[in-house]
Amino acid sequence: MGARKTSGKRKSGGKKDKRPGQGQRTGTSFAGASFERSQVLGNGTQTTKINVQAYAAVPTALNSLPGLPQEFTGREDEIAKILSMLDPGSGSGAAVGSVAGLPGVGKTTLAHAVGHAALDKGWFTGVQMVNLRGYDPTPVPPEDALEALLRALGVAAEHIPPTLDEREGLYRSQLDALAREEQRILILADNASTSDQVRPLLPARHHAVLVTSRHTLPGLGARLFNLHPLQPDAAVDLLHQRLEVANPDDRRVEDEPAAANELAALCGYLPLALQIAAALLADDPDQPLSERVRMLTDAGTRLGGLDDGERNLRAVFDECLTRLTHQQADLYRLLGLHPGPDISTPAAAALTGQPVDKITPLLRQLVQARLLAQNSQARDRWFMHDLLRVHAQEQARITMDRDRVPRRRYEQARNRLTDHYVRHAEAADTHLRPPGNAVSTLFAGREQALAWFDAERENLLATTHTYARTQTALNLGFALGRYLDWRRRLQDAVTVRAHALEACQVLGDALNLAGAWNNLGSALEELGRHAEALDAHRTALKIFQQTGDTDGQANAWNSLGIALGELKRHTEAHDAHRTALDLFQQTGDTRSTALAWSNLGTELGKLKRHTEAHDAHRTALDLFQQTGDTHGQAVAWNGLGIAFGELKRHTEAHDAYQTALDIFQQTDDTHGQAMAWNNLGTACRGLERYAKAIKAGETAIAMLTQVEDWARTGEAWAEFAATLNASGAEPSRVREAWEQSATAYVRAGDDEAAATSRGNVDPPPGT
Repeated sequence: MGARKTSGKRKSGGKKDKRPGQGQRTGTSFAGASFERSQVLGNGTQTTKINVQAYAAVPTALNSLPGLPQEFTGREDEIAKILSMLDPGSGSGAAVGSVAGLPGVGKTTLAHAVGHAALDKGWFTGVQMVNLRGYDPTPVPPEDALEALLRALGVAAEHIPPTLDEREGLYRSQLDALAREEQRILILADNASTSDQVRPLLPARHHAVLVTSRHTLPGLGARLFNLHPLQPDAAVDLLHQRLEVANPDDRRVEDEPAAANELAALCGYLPLALQIAAALLADDPDQPLSERVRMLTDAGTRLGGLDDGERNLRAVFDECLTRLTHQQADLYRLLGLHPGPDISTPAAAALTGQPVDKITPLLRQLVQARLLAQNSQARDRWFMHDLLRVHAQEQARITMDRDRVPRRRYEQARNRLTDHYVRHAEAADTHLRPPGNAVSTLFAGREQALAWFDAERENLLATTHTYARTQTALNLGFALGRYLDWRRRLQDAVTVRAHALEACQVLGDALNLAGAWNNLGSALEELGRHAEALDAHRTALKIFQQTGDTDGQANAWNSLGIALGELKRHTEAHDAHRTALDLFQQTGDTRSTALAWSNLGTELGKLKRHTEAHDAHRTALDLFQQTGDTHGQAVAWNGLGIAFGELKRHTEAHDAYQTALDIFQQTDDTHGQAMAWNNLGTACRGLERYAKAIKAGETAIAMLTQVEDWARTGEAWAEFAATLNASGAEPSRVREAWEQSATAYVRAGDDEAAATSRGNVDPPPGT
């Protein structure tokens, strides 16, 4: 840097320059002198009143990078991506990157790791760090950050100019001087909260800046790197390494792997939370991981359990709220009222009572503050990190406890949200009912209704659980049943229908009580809990008889017949379906009459009355065709195929199953398709078309396994084993199929069927 001349005396850093006898005489020549990389030693005033400053070399501190903690892990991909931006061969201009993420995700440590990796590659002469403390009550202003950087670059304190613009100019001059010496500096600007804090620190060329922030900082021209929580394996590894650092003999993670995985999940895979949990465990070396898990399982104490005396996760999250506007903070707290894992924009609008176009910008602002995330695949859906959600719930409770006015407002918000879910669930359900029923215009059709159910399923289940014993649970229990049956979410169906029944009992809703019992019985039936299902249907029937509800009695008899059939009480099942058929014919319900004929046909088949079974299924098919019930027709064709097969009319059975399969595919009934594939394989075996039979069996097994219908998966494996045996397959392959059948039956809780399949693995001699 050359000598600088200014007219008159100037202040530097607020103090007058000292002059220890270093004044220059008039006429002194500096021609050819070089003052580059120098420091002021003194100054003097000429008779021309031109102030001259002389400079001499000073030491610099070009590497302020701290070491990495020993437990640092799981960030290899992120480091590689940032290094690709810092590579000196990637461009001639300044490289600027920004690492953004929620509090505690490990942004600073990642920046340190990147700095070390870049130094190891020889890309930089040094790394300079400056903590901008953007989220402290008093953030570091850019002029102070520049002062710290200038000092590190070798500029003496008394020669750092007072204003931001002057410091910025001197800073860039120093960096340019280093660039001419082929030195390259990486600036780590940590904890920035605004672009204004960082912009003066950006070099013009050659060097690089890596910024960390909880916010997306616009206007910097930086490449953005979003940092997410650790992967589960890396989170457990962090716990293990941190405990091992404290005590090399600590084997709690190896001894309790399940508890270690659960603890990592309860920490939300967030590095700060994991480090706090590890510190608390290290402090109490006798505490089992399972005990720490129990302490964190309760959402009410979860954040309180992540405080090691020096680091307090709740305090970190609390501080985040101080950076929000009133509207943003209020939305954050309101989102804490939402019981599910994510929320759609329309649901957020219902929660806040704001139109979609007003609430969307506020949601985006919470995303920019890293207190909310937007689903990259479904842009109208938003979610919080688990621990932030717990914090938002706490904040909502605190606000509601503060005064009656906010409590009333938050209760109104909660009511708007539950009303939104109930109204849309009931509307979507109308599109899953049999033909002839009125449908809601809230959805364009069945496909859109199913898509809404799929997107909102977890939220609807969480809402049902949260508002158990209320009208909300009752309404959702009735509205979700058909959807959950359709998607084979069998345990979920039992849960919501049990909630609906309990709500009926608590609310004294006699009108819906019998229906709730019947619905619960049907859900238990699908789950293979046949004895419980039978009891539920009998209770429903008794109530329907007491109220004189003929249609309800018919439905209960129909359900009773199904349960009795599964319990292999086929004569009683036949009689129950006959009674249901008579009652449905009395009420003139053609579609239900068709269903009763179909179920009656199934039991006639079980009683070996195959010709009568065929006639019953044919009658059912005709009635389903009359009502335009496409799905019912598929069910009837499937039943006809079974009857044809028992009558050894394999070609007709094959054609019936193929027709059923085609219709099930048209109606998007995955479970129906699986059953049709299984039956089609049986028909192909009867026709000795073994290649097609094997393919059909494999397809059925894959589809039934996917929906976790273990009872029917056991049946499909048994049919597949029979097909393999008939085709002359290797005995080992046949045995494996029988073993798989037994395993599936065990998972279904059917020990008798499992024993039968096992008997085929190693049949007794002479069989």
